[in-house]
Amino acid sequence: MGGMKWLVFLVFLNIYSQAAAQSGIQVSVFSTTSKTVILRWSSYSGAAAYKVSAALSSSPNDPIAFVMFGPNTVMGSISSLSQGVAYTFTVEALSANQTVLSSASTKTSTAPDMMDPIRTVKPKDSRTLMVDFSPKTGATSYVIRVENTNGFFREDSASSSPAEIDNLNPYTEYQLSIMAVNNAGRSQPSSPVAAKTLLPPPQLSTSSPSNDSIIVTWPPVSDAVHYTVFMYKFGSNTEEKYNTNNTKLSVPGLDAGSLYVIKSLAWDPEGREGEGSLYVNQTTRPPTPTSVSVSVVRSNSVARLSVSWELSHDVYGTIDYHVTSDQNLNCNSTSSSCTLSPVGCGEVHTVHVTASNDAGPSQPSSPVVFITFPCPPESLTLVESSEGNCTLTWNTVPYADGYEAFVKKGDGGETTCNSTSNNCTYQCQCGYTYLMSVLAYNLAGSSPEGTILNYTTVPCCPESVSVSAVSADTLEITWTASRGAELYQTRAADNSEVVLCNDTAPVCALSDLSCDSSYTVSITPCSEISGCNHACKSHTKDTAPCMPSDLVLDPKNSSVVSVSWKPNNRAVNYTVSAESHGEYGQNGGRTCTTSGNGCDITELPCGSSFEFSVTATGAAGRSLPSFSTFLETDPCCPVNLTVAQVTQAMSNVSWSHAKAAQSFITSLTSPRGHARCHTQDSHCLMGCITCGTNYTVTVETFSITGRATNCTYQGFSSSPCCPSGIKLYMLASNSLRVYWRSTASSRSTTVEMLGTSSNYTCTASPGENSCEVENIQCGDVYRLVVAPLTAGGSRVPFCPYRLYSVTCLGSNIGTVIYRGKRSID
Repeated sequence: MGGMKWLVFLVFLNIYSQAAAQSGIQVSVFSTTSKTVILRWSSYSGAAAYKVSAALSSSPNDPIAFVMFGPNTVMGSISSLSQGVAYTFTVEALSANQTVLSSASTKTSTAPDMMDPIRTVKPKDSRTLMVDFSPKTGATSYVIRVENTNGFFREDSASSSPAEIDNLNPYTEYQLSIMAVNNAGRSQPSSPVAAKTLLPPPQLSTSSPSNDSIIVTWPPVSDAVHYTVFMYKFGSNTEEKYNTNNTKLSVPGLDAGSLYVIKSLAWDPEGREGEGSLYVNQTTRPPTPTSVSVSVVRSNSVARLSVSWELSHDVYGTIDYHVTSDQNLNCNSTSSSCTLSPVGCGEVHTVHVTASNDAGPSQPSSPVVFITFPCPPESLTLVESSEGNCTLTWNTVPYADGYEAFVKKGDGGETTCNSTSNNCTYQCQCGYTYLMSVLAYNLAGSSPEGTILNYTTVPCCPESVSVSAVSADTLEITWTASRGAELYQTRAADNSEVVLCNDTAPVCALSDLSCDSSYTVSITPCSEISGCNHACKSHTKDTAPCMPSDLVLDPKNSSVVSVSWKPNNRAVNYTVSAESHGEYGQNGGRTCTTSGNGCDITELPCGSSFEFSVTATGAAGRSLPSFSTFLETDPCCPVNLTVAQVTQAMSNVSWSHAKAAQSFITSLTSPRGHARCHTQDSHCLMGCITCGTNYTVTVETFSITGRATNCTYQGFSSSPCCPSGIKLYMLASNSLRVYWRSTASSRSTTVEMLGTSSNYTCTASPGENSCEVENIQCGDVYRLVVAPLTAGGSRVPFCPYRLYSVTCLGSNIGTVIYRGKRSID
């Protein structure tokens, strides 16, 4: 790395020398020691060598040493100089014949020589060392080098001895050497001297858990072997010293309420005292108050407790006193008394006094128990009985020895009653007002004036009560007005509910009652002051039967419906009504009656709509009809139906009107297949009919709501099948034989040949498959039709015809040419 630095520097000098090639040589000091000076100069063009000479600054023209350097050197050193001496250095550029081409001079002094080792190093505290050394002649200042176990730590400047090295690490060993400094540089470091800082001071925390002790704690100090704690009481000249190996010290037997000054230090393994801690002030807690007394004072009808105690003398600082009562009262004072306010009747106070200072509170004083006068009784209540007696009751109060009740009647009469319990009984009547109060007393006196009860007795019961049913769920109740009543509360109750009616008039209607229930009806007269009289006689009344519910219709067949419902009444008869109406016309009503929960409605016509409802009738009246349920009977079947075959594979089915039928599904069914159509018309064209087949004819009618009726009619037989595989053969005498494929038909088959001028026919018996047509006229085009005969003997009109051209050969048939097959017209 050092070689690299010199290389970089020489490159820089080379660049510098080239830049200054055309000017005079320049010289400067690169570095200085006590024996050697290194110079650098600029390169001079044409120089064959450089001469560096040294002379005392006092005799600059008398060199005492010189050194020669080659033409490519721009930095060199000159040695064997004296320390701390001022020199003049000259650099000359010489030609090949040693002629001076250019020269330059500079002045500098050599650095001081290495100093003697440091004389002494003493620790000042845990982070500071005091260094004492011998001054060096010619030195302007000094540098103290500090090293730890990791090597170089830092360097501090000093102007004289002794010097202070601070900001060091506690209890750490350092190596210290010193260097002299002048304007030329500094000397080499002296031989190192070892020194170690002290242990750091303990960080004290103090508290006073009681009025005669102090606890001192501190975090452990690294490398400490034991600790010393110093303590003395403020105002005294005696200091106590405590040695311990722990980090906690409890000091008992101290004076209460006194200030103590505390300090501590740690000892290292070498037996040296560490740096002392800062002084900490700690006060012990104050002594417990004594001679506590409690008394009652009154002012403006407000009662208070005056609490006093004996003051503690010879304590440090201000003492605060805190007085508390278990009744959530408290007061504070710095004197010898305090007042708790306010206090009430019937209270038991347990009073404590506690003294406090900066260290905390003392132990509370011994409790003092104080009981106040009793409170006036509360919750005065008057209860009336049916015998005309009234009982006044009240809540008992603590610490009362007895009670005195005062009862004042509205006419001016007054009665008193003494009792040790919580009640007194008087004779009373309805409609009167009474004023009542109760006082409690004990040995401390009577209670303050309590609550005055203003009581009016309840009104009398109504008479001439009448209960009647005005609707299925409403009862009307009337009565004559009663004395003292301002409001009447009418109440109807059964096993599951209570219905109330409040009114000032002697009449009331109770609505929304439960049907088929027995209600107990009572009338309670009330007044705003005295309340209600609940001892009046009640009356019983039944409501009308309940409306039947959950009506279910179960059709048994097309004309009979079974009707059922939920039996939600007691002894009643049920009547079921079925009323016919709607777009299908009127058909009259149907009814049935039963005491159970179901009956049958019969003789219902098809294609009709009925509304069903149920009504219950009993001794209390007639119920409302149930919610209606509608039933539509099945649609009727068409009376007349006709099947007409249109082609061999199609038939037209038509029918007459069917009541309540909106759409129809017509079916032709056979073992060889079936046909089906769905329509709203009264006719339907059926395809895919198989010839020579017997069909079952059915019509399914559907109402607008989807109800259906299956209707079956007389069977239908399709026409015989047309022959197939037809061929013509020429015979002699201008005759033709017509063949066809054999069939199992039991009908005869007819053959027709129709020309433009002549027609020919022949008939084959059942089971035959050919017949001959004779004397055919040639030279014409013929339509050939082969068709079976119907049961009535007519030809089946659906068979196709074939075209044949019959040519002549002379007067005879020449050839028969097939011209194609045609459907019927």
